[in-house]
Amino acid sequence: MTEQWLKRWREGRIGFHRATAHPALERYWPTLNVPRAAKVLVPLCGKSVDMRWLADAGHPVLGVEFAPQAIEQFVAERRHEVLRYHQAGFDIVRQGSIELWQGDFFHLHIRQVAEIEAFYDRASLIALPKPTRQRYAFHLAQLVPPGARGLLVSLTRGDEKAGPPYSVSNNEVEQLFSPNFRLTFLEQSPPDERGFIESVWALERRGPLS
Repeated sequence: MTEQWLKRWREGRIGFHRATAHPALERYWPTLNVPRAAKVLVPLCGKSVDMRWLADAGHPVLGVEFAPQAIEQFVAERRHEVLRYHQAGFDIVRQGSIELWQGDFFHLHIRQVAEIEAFYDRASLIALPKPTRQRYAFHLAQLVPPGARGLLVSLTRGDEKAGPPYSVSNNEVEQLFSPNFRLTFLEQSPPDERGFIESVWALERRGPLS
């Protein structure tokens, strides 16, 4: 899977990338009532301009991405100072209030994300084949603290075996996340020209059982 995505970035086959912020982010993020200065985790972030939107809204952003091409293209789009350093297996690029960690999301440790208070997933879950999605949902739950809120954009498509992006049903979203998160279904889009249907969810990390 990793090599497949790296090949796509090398060849510029990134049809999943949006040139503007996702409408669901603009519409629903304010309803989550995430504190303005809360740090937001963006797994498998690519070069998403949604990170710029979150930063402009006052949030420090920590994006994690395996493809170095994505990170370099992201920072090249702004003529702002770039700081580079290395930490525990990750090459880190910082531009303004956005940190981009180049490496394997599953190697990210809770000690490295102690300041995270919120999260955003528009293209992470749907980038993963079915056997990996359970691992992703569990790992995300380990990284964010009780009470952390986030937005998830999932996708279904006519050919359920095709991908990436992969089709993830609403039932599967509930099965993956409900053990550790409270889920609120927000909206479902009409099919686009490719037959893709997006669903938008608000999530809140559950606290320990009393």
